[in-house]
Amino acid sequence: MTAPLIALHNVEVLYAGVILALKGVSLEVAAGGCTALLGPNGAGKSTALKVISGMLGVEEGQVSSGSVKMAGHEVTGLAPEQMVAQGVVHVVEGRRVLRHMTAEQNLVVGGHRLPRLADVRQGLDRVYGLIPRLGDLRNRTAGYLSGGEQQLLLIGRAMMARPKLLMIDEPSLGLAPMMVHEIFDLLARLRADGLSLLIVEQHAQAALALADHGYILEGGRIMLEGSAEQLRANEDIQEFYLGRQAGGERRNYREVKHYRRRKRWLG
Repeated sequence: MTAPLIALHNVEVLYAGVILALKGVSLEVAAGGCTALLGPNGAGKSTALKVISGMLGVEEGQVSSGSVKMAGHEVTGLAPEQMVAQGVVHVVEGRRVLRHMTAEQNLVVGGHRLPRLADVRQGLDRVYGLIPRLGDLRNRTAGYLSGGEQQLLLIGRAMMARPKLLMIDEPSLGLAPMMVHEIFDLLARLRADGLSLLIVEQHAQAALALADHGYILEGGRIMLEGSAEQLRANEDIQEFYLGRQAGGERRNYREVKHYRRRKRWLG
């Protein structure tokens, strides 16, 4: 049986040696697959991505127990540059473009590990073919691009590193619906080309439409996992993530679970 591209097994994470952010988290990303990581703010989703990309140390975090494996090989605790060399690229939340550089200069930075100038040129051509809008914007200063254009630029910059796994944190945050559609259309095309994806996303409908598997993270623990189809069909997930009550308001996921347990107790 082929090992998953990435596998976390019973991972616990401490920040500053005292704050337990992840509590025995296990998850997998299949080679060529797309995994969605869903959950409320503060659930530990971004921390899970940082465990894989090696970025925990930037925030005084550490894996206190458990393991991370890539294609069956131990990679727990590797530095970010080592994980990039392994083919893992992490697009963090917040659209951190190099604001005073042009769009094309941002892309070139993403290809800094490529050995030859010809490889960089080839990478640029591929990105502009995937994202024609970036070709039109290549000479624009990145800080003056719209939020959606900056997100496209970050994905393009990630692609310059020739990743095996692209991890992207909240790609649709703050974007208009048309731009969300464009972003997820791009991610779908990348996946169709064989790229593995791990997506943290509040827009659950879009994420589960793209993913083949998903995990619900809350309070640092995996509360639920299953195929994207199973999660879309789950009543609790429908109520909390995919729909609204008759009155229009969203309910807290814990409240939904408590309400359903109470109904079962009362018969």
